[in-house]
Amino acid sequence: MSLLFIIGYAVISFEHPLKINKTGTAVLLGVVIWTVYILTTQTGTAAVTDELSHHLASIAEILFFLMGAMTIVELIDTHQGFRIITSVIKTNSKVRLLWIISILTFFLSAVLDNLTTSIVMVSLIRKLVDDKKDRLMMASMIIIAANSGGAWSPIGDVTTTMLWIGSRVTAGNIISELFVPSLVSLLVPLIYQSFFLKGSFRNAGMHERQQPPVPFSNTIFFLGIGVLISVPFFKTITHLPPYMGILFGLGLLWVITEILHAGNEERKHLRVTSVLAKIDLSSILFFLGILLAVAGLESIGLLNATASWLDTTVGNKDVIVTILGLLSAVIDNVPMVAATMGMYSLQDFPTDHKLWEMIAFCAGTGGSLLIIGSAAGVVVMGMEKIDFIWYLKKISFTALLGYLAGVGTYLLLYQLF
Repeated sequence: MSLLFIIGYAVISFEHPLKINKTGTAVLLGVVIWTVYILTTQTGTAAVTDELSHHLASIAEILFFLMGAMTIVELIDTHQGFRIITSVIKTNSKVRLLWIISILTFFLSAVLDNLTTSIVMVSLIRKLVDDKKDRLMMASMIIIAANSGGAWSPIGDVTTTMLWIGSRVTAGNIISELFVPSLVSLLVPLIYQSFFLKGSFRNAGMHERQQPPVPFSNTIFFLGIGVLISVPFFKTITHLPPYMGILFGLGLLWVITEILHAGNEERKHLRVTSVLAKIDLSSILFFLGILLAVAGLESIGLLNATASWLDTTVGNKDVIVTILGLLSAVIDNVPMVAATMGMYSLQDFPTDHKLWEMIAFCAGTGGSLLIIGSAAGVVVMGMEKIDFIWYLKKISFTALLGYLAGVGTYLLLYQLF
């Protein structure tokens, strides 16, 4: 099973040169690992199926949450709600624009998610910046800002969401503990890159009329953002899992949009039934396959054995988690965080323990070191055709400075307070 996971993960990592979609590999890997487990187990097939059902319940919570959040964000985008944000930027200075874009991305990714925010912000700079070199620099900073912003929010990054839904962290604590380190991990690269970006640009596209306004655009934007922000409060008040909060919000928006667009066939594309076809189902199935595979390795005790080996070899958990964060630039952070959740139990490391906070920060921000290290990086790479080597030469060192500064800030604040 371990060998199968390594082979499957290698195929996922080399998705582009092999031209094999990673979702197909992940789904196949998850099923094959459990098939091998049940065919070779000595504990009986009933015990294995019980374990699978137990893991599937936890995995389903994550998947339903992501599906609900993706649908709400897509609904806002279909109504062109994000034009509210993009229309307020009025500057000709490259440095000022870099700061505005980065800070906007940082906070927006905490409310939406780093992947969606990256798409929105790169689409924005395409309308504002003609020079390819300047746009590549700003797009790269969007990656860093999106990953930093997603790390301190329970709904900003899929790995932080996994930790939150898995009761490793609470919403209020993760925000209060990681906001400052996450901000530092952005500000350090932002200050550094500001020295290399000089002059002004012609923002002719900023004021041009893009598309005719969509009915109820502002209404859906504020309702959608309000729903996403209210999910942690819903969980606190009702004690129901987060996916129930996001499904409640989706159902509410669904009913409202049906009423708003009732009797108008020309607005059919603005309804949730049409929006559902646009959500990234491939990503949902990728998470399903990976999480099933990791759950299989946890069930045979491999993850606990790995944790024991790391404790014996390295010892210091701060160093271990920092290294895991660096590895997340190469290894997808979803299976990595899923693995650490299986390696360390809630009995030994209760909710809001320092270990979980560091994992949330390091897994979220460490992916910025390479352009392939995060979902935000991969999508920006595709949109702007950023070369891997260019990013490695121009941005990776900057991202490393921010990452190490953020880790140092977290450890300092933890010791002081």
